[in-house]
Amino acid sequence: MSFTQTSNTSQLPEQAENLNALIDSSCASYARYNALGMALETPISYQELRDRICVLAARLQKENVGFGDRIALLAENSHNWGIAYFAAVRLGAVCVPILPDLPKDDVQNILSEMACRVVFTSKRQLDKVVKDVDAGHEVNLLITLDDYQEPGKAGRNKVQPFTDFLSEAKAEFINALKSSSLQFPEVAGDHPASILYTSGTSGFSKAVVLTHANLCSNAAAAAGAIAIEPGTVFLSVLPVAHTYKFTVGLLMPLLKGACVLYTNKPPTPAVLKKLCAHERPHVMLIVPLIIEKIYTKQVAPAVLKSRLLTFLCRFPFGRKRIYRKIGNKLADFFGGRLKMLAIGGAALNPDVEDFLRDSGLPFLVGYGMTEASPLISGGPAGDRSIRPGSAGKPIAGVEVRIDHPDPKTGIGEILARGPNVMQGYWNNPEETVKTIDEQGWLHTGDLGCLDEQGNLHIKGRSKSVIVLANGENVYPEAIEHKLDGSPLTAGSLVVARNGVLQALIHPDYDLVDKHMQGKSKEERQAFITAELERIRQLVNMQTGSMSYITRIVEQQEPFVKTATHKIKRYLYTEGS
Repeated sequence: MSFTQTSNTSQLPEQAENLNALIDSSCASYARYNALGMALETPISYQELRDRICVLAARLQKENVGFGDRIALLAENSHNWGIAYFAAVRLGAVCVPILPDLPKDDVQNILSEMACRVVFTSKRQLDKVVKDVDAGHEVNLLITLDDYQEPGKAGRNKVQPFTDFLSEAKAEFINALKSSSLQFPEVAGDHPASILYTSGTSGFSKAVVLTHANLCSNAAAAAGAIAIEPGTVFLSVLPVAHTYKFTVGLLMPLLKGACVLYTNKPPTPAVLKKLCAHERPHVMLIVPLIIEKIYTKQVAPAVLKSRLLTFLCRFPFGRKRIYRKIGNKLADFFGGRLKMLAIGGAALNPDVEDFLRDSGLPFLVGYGMTEASPLISGGPAGDRSIRPGSAGKPIAGVEVRIDHPDPKTGIGEILARGPNVMQGYWNNPEETVKTIDEQGWLHTGDLGCLDEQGNLHIKGRSKSVIVLANGENVYPEAIEHKLDGSPLTAGSLVVARNGVLQALIHPDYDLVDKHMQGKSKEERQAFITAELERIRQLVNMQTGSMSYITRIVEQQEPFVKTATHKIKRYLYTEGS
């Protein structure tokens, strides 16, 4: 019998029975508040949001979209994305969000497997969707959320701009909307709302079925971890097709009367500076890579190039004073009224977390997975017992258990149970049974431990653990965090080869070019080799002997990553 540890927080807050009730309740309570919009543009109100959802649902109903039909959403972020989603689930249809960076073959496979006859898309994604008439599964209705109008082509699907489609719906159904005579089917909480294809690091993609109740419960629990007032501004830079952004960055704000603003541009520092200066957001959801880039590109170099600052940072008092000044500048960069940076989707580098704590920037670290809708732990904000390096406490209504913990370290597989756990994998009962046991525990495949305060500490993927010849377990993610702390490192991966640890590092070639401007190719390569060796020696001084890196190999091409910027480890470790 295995020893287990369990943590269970307070009871789940009151929640809507389905997403339709969530929207109706919010739109009734916050009708005149701003709801959704594009950054730098005028947003729509909650009342307008519900009106658009209902008339679009009626129009889709007229197009024979019915209960259980699957509707794909393949497009960049926009407020129209959310309107299309909520209109589809209003009919009891099931939405299939597809990440915009997926290649065409993957998109075609998803559309075929899901038998999606209706697709909401965009100009950039259109070629991934359209097919010749005789080439397999056919999409009957293509609606471009960015209003792209494609010239007619023989043998191609008809493309309709979203604004035109919505305008036709308003003209036809506005009177029915005003008289409240639009009729939509009843949707139970256990009815599927989303089917999402995972894009994890293991290489095997599965279709996760999340119900209305899964998503509603997770949004309500997430809302309990942070105080959100009506009118709070969320600036969205992550793909809304990802579960983390959808639940925590769309459903949760709408539940509390906040306003969500989108940008469909990559979140470069220049783009962020412009958007934040204009919108002055209160909350931003980000993945660790964004804040880590700010740290490695701006904070660390500023300290390292000054002997005085480097000396002062050796002492806690000096480091806090310096980081607090930098934090004040970053607060201005984010618009001056930032109340929270919600960080999730991947592990946060400990050095970066130390900087955030000392800088005074408000932040929360969370942990989850698509199969859990996705949040499992995070916050709550203001809890002084949250330990650095942890992913906070299990959210309300969710139990967390450490299965088969190591007697010495307490580390074992993280199991979670609650109303947020998926219904299962689409048409894959074998994998469903492997992942959710008879007691309802979701086996995450992640390793971690719980401390005495109930904080969850993530140690890495169980499949990523490297077992050395002497039987010692090495958690490569912990070493990679240290490797990534160097400004020269644009990505790293620790692997076992020939019985020893090696590291692959993709250098920041822009930084190399800056340092080696005017130098020869040979001098440039010598600089890279010397810097990689310096990084190796520095990291080996910071880790135990069991984590000793014998060699660093230059990875010339960028690592292939998931939507949340985690490296697809299986592409580089198979056969190692």
